[in-house]
This record gives sequence, C-alpha cells and structure tokens, in this order.
Amino acid sequence: MLEHGGNLRDAALRFGRDDWLDLSTGINPRWYPAPPLPDNAWHRLPEADPELARAAQAYYGAPLMLPVAGTQAAIQALPRLRKPSRVAVTAPSYAEHAHHWNDHGHTLTETPYDELDAAVDASDVVVIVNPNNPTGATVPAAQLLRWAERLSARGGWLVVDEAFGDTSQHNSVAAHTDRPGLVVLRSVGKFFGLAGIRLGFVAAHPDLLRGLADLLGPWTISGPAQHIAIAALRDKQWQAATREQLDAGGEHLRQLLAAHGIASNGPPLFQWWSEARPEEFWRHMAERGIWVRLFTHAARGIRLGLPPDEAGWRRLQAALTEWTKA
Repeated sequence: MLEHGGNLRDAALRFGRDDWLDLSTGINPRWYPAPPLPDNAWHRLPEADPELARAAQAYYGAPLMLPVAGTQAAIQALPRLRKPSRVAVTAPSYAEHAHHWNDHGHTLTETPYDELDAAVDASDVVVIVNPNNPTGATVPAAQLLRWAERLSARGGWLVVDEAFGDTSQHNSVAAHTDRPGLVVLRSVGKFFGLAGIRLGFVAAHPDLLRGLADLLGPWTISGPAQHIAIAALRDKQWQAATREQLDAGGEHLRQLLAAHGIASNGPPLFQWWSEARPEEFWRHMAERGIWVRLFTHAARGIRLGLPPDEAGWRRLQAALTEWTKA
C-alpha cells in the first residue's frame, strides 16, 4: 500500500507525542458542518439517491456524474475497463494513478508535464492531475480539450483528476464530458473537508459510466454520506465564503514561506517546493509536532497544507523561524 498524508498514528508511534498540527493532507481544515441525519440513515440499505448525482452535476457543471466511494475507487477501477493499453501518467504526481494503471496488462510510462503533448500521440490513455498533487502544476482547459479530441479520435481516453479543482472551477473540463474519451474525477474530500465520508464523482460519457457502475456494484455510497454531500453541494453560501477563506489562506501560506526564503507553488489548499534537504526539514517539523508531507522520489520536496487556526499559524511560523536560523 502506498504512503499518504494524514497518517498521524504513524507520526505518534515514531515521535512519541499526541499534540500534532497536521499539515500533511491538503484537506480543508475547516470542514463543512454536517447536517443532522435522518433517524433511519444507519438502518436502510443505501440505495442510490438520484438527488446526489443531480446536486453534483449542478455544482461541478457536468452533464452526467456517477458517485463513487472516493476518487480512489475510480482510480482502482478504470484500468479494469480497458484492454491492455499504452498509458501515460503525469509525473511527478499522485502516485495511486501510476500504481493501478501499471496492473492489468497495461504498458505504463510516467511522463513529465512538458512532454505530455508528444505522449498524447504515443498513448491510448493519458492521465493528468490538474492542478497537480503535489507540485501544483496546471494545464489550461483548452489544451486538455485538444488532447482529449486527439485521443478520442482513435478510441483513447484522457483522464483528468480534478480533486483539487474546486478553487479553480474556471479551468475544469467537467462540462465537456458528454464527449467520448474524456473522464473527469472530482472529490468532496478536499474542498469540503469531508474526506472521512469517502465520496467522489466521475464525469464521463454515459457508456463509460454504465460500465464503471456495473464494475463497482451496488451500495457504494453510505446513506449518511449521501445525505451530508447533498447538503454540502447545494450550499452556495458556504462554498463562496470558503473559497474566499481558502484563497486568503493559500496566499498567506505562500507569503509566510517566502518570508523564510522558500519559493513555493500550489493551489489554495497546499503549497509545495523542491527542498534541498527534505528529510531534515520533515524531521525538524516533526520534532516540533508539525506533520508535513515528505516526498523523497520524483517530486523530491515538501508539501504543506493550511493550519486550522491562529494558534496553528503561530506554531508553523515559529518552526520555520527556527529552521531558517539553524
């Protein structure tokens, strides 16, 4: 199993403390306030509520969407829907994509962002995380649509993971997923801070969604998760206020890092930089009870999420000051 952020039990076992400031995930630290659940939410089998898909389609601007148990479920299932193919996955990027496309007889190539145009003509499937996790790199929507058209013309797919796309909806290609060959993944875990309900959506052509639904089977989304998500996806006032908060928080984090000599990049929910001494930085922060995401391979560097409150910001600033003086 691949390593991910949010693994505070590992942090506690390794460093022996329980007062962690968790900046390792890129999840909104101010989560959507879940509404009260119906009395029978835990009793009934969770048959699919069509209102959930309709709420998602309205929020994401997609013609058709399939709810899935987190985008991870789709990442694991999509490679099983194709015969052995030539697959290019952006690198460095969210490692689960390459991990699963490497199975099921596919031929995988991990492709830097500046080589994607050539990869489109040499591949049957191209997988792009946009904005990228962890580096924050982005590809303009117009370019993605041109690549999708080239792939679709020969039966290929462009898979775009927009898990961190809620603060840059203008660059989403979800509205165009009625065309064959374009697949978009969206998550409620990041922007809404609801990673624990395990819910995401796939936008794609109806034929692909039918195949994916058949593969995943019934009752994929719990009743409580459906109830909470419908409320969150329809709450435009909370969404607008949250975008303002995250934009301000992301800029504050970028400026704080810059003040300590760190040039970072990323969407409002996180910042990433190529750190010359990433293991030392990670240990420095962990020894002060701050859990950050360490990348030791292709994206060698550090990713930081947003602190949840003023105390967290002060704690981070103090630790950065000590790092700068060391």
